[in-house]
Amino acid sequence: MAEIRNYTMNFGPQHPAAHGVLRLVLELDGEVIERADPHIGLLHRATEKLAEHKTYLQSLPYMDRLDYVSMMCNEHAYCLAIEKLAAIEVPERAQYIRTMFDEITRILNHLLWLGSHALDVGAMTPFLYAFREREDLFDVYEAVSGARMHAAYYRPGGVYRDLPERMPQYQPSQRKNEKTLERMNENRQGSLLDFIEDFTRRFPKCVDEYEELLTDNRIWKQRTVGIGVVTPERALALGFTGAMLRGSGVEWDLRKKQPYAMYDRMQFDIPVGVNGDCYDRYLVRMEEMRQANRIVAQCAQWLRQNPGPVIVANHKVAPPDRESMKTNMEELIHHFKLFTEGMHVPVGEAYAAIEHPKGEFGVYIVSDGANKPYRIKLRPPDFAHLAALDEMARGHMIADVVAIIGTQDIVFGSIDR
Repeated sequence: MAEIRNYTMNFGPQHPAAHGVLRLVLELDGEVIERADPHIGLLHRATEKLAEHKTYLQSLPYMDRLDYVSMMCNEHAYCLAIEKLAAIEVPERAQYIRTMFDEITRILNHLLWLGSHALDVGAMTPFLYAFREREDLFDVYEAVSGARMHAAYYRPGGVYRDLPERMPQYQPSQRKNEKTLERMNENRQGSLLDFIEDFTRRFPKCVDEYEELLTDNRIWKQRTVGIGVVTPERALALGFTGAMLRGSGVEWDLRKKQPYAMYDRMQFDIPVGVNGDCYDRYLVRMEEMRQANRIVAQCAQWLRQNPGPVIVANHKVAPPDRESMKTNMEELIHHFKLFTEGMHVPVGEAYAAIEHPKGEFGVYIVSDGANKPYRIKLRPPDFAHLAALDEMARGHMIADVVAIIGTQDIVFGSIDR
């Protein structure tokens, strides 16, 4: 009698549900997965090595390109590590701006996660809905930094510049008549904070729309309930953080447990799952969007009432403003030295972690006192999650692997670095 052997199948890297460049080697018994072996490294860009040959400021834009769905959050962890090493006190207003943009980034991340996860499982409408709101938030990114995605807005010592007084408006074109233009620019008449506050008022209704499409949808529940179950003990042992850990019922959030920026002054709740399956993680992230919206509204209100500096006045760390740089010789020298030689960070080592939309994103920097880091090590959250894919997928069908990859919220920029 011939022996029955499992057959092996490649899932990705060209598969649309493999989220970019994941190659999964699946060992199958019929359609049931016996083993899943993720092959990574197809998007390796040597970010950690490049940082050793660039000044601290020149490495900052590379952080945007790590997890390219949560741009400003990556910058935040990097800036925190430098500030810890150099003992830099960040102005209060800058801290609030950072807190606000961290939460805007969290909403951006979760909207893309929701759209792609639902699309992988077979629901097309949430993808289109989610991108409608992402567009508004990208406009907010563009208003403060000039770039829609890779902002490079956070700087060691604060943020690049204060929030603009006017929100950019849509311009007339052949495709848009006056009436359409008026409707599109309706909430862009005031400052950036006016626009953000308008968004925070509209957004809860948008989340209700997404939930209406999915939460009680029987096909969605059939595809996610009881799939990829992780117990709280295993979740901790596997190094899960963020929504993956909270979905298994462990109440751990760095914003509450080890507060940074202005989170200790914010009113928000931590959603926690019960069963540790894909459906619970979905519910956790949906509630996280609502809580992030609450935090953005609180920050916007505070920022409206409290003007002030947004970056430290120490010109060894932060550049002088343009006007004084063009009228004052000393400021010009500071500017030139900062952008050519860069700042010198004292000898030492520091680890800074933030509650990134995907989990704990950490940056470990070793400095030898030079203008470049001696070594940088990044701790992406989804790296640990991907390592658990084998355990989560065993005994499930091929179609369930798609749901599990979706629930892990994987982005390869930070996994491969």
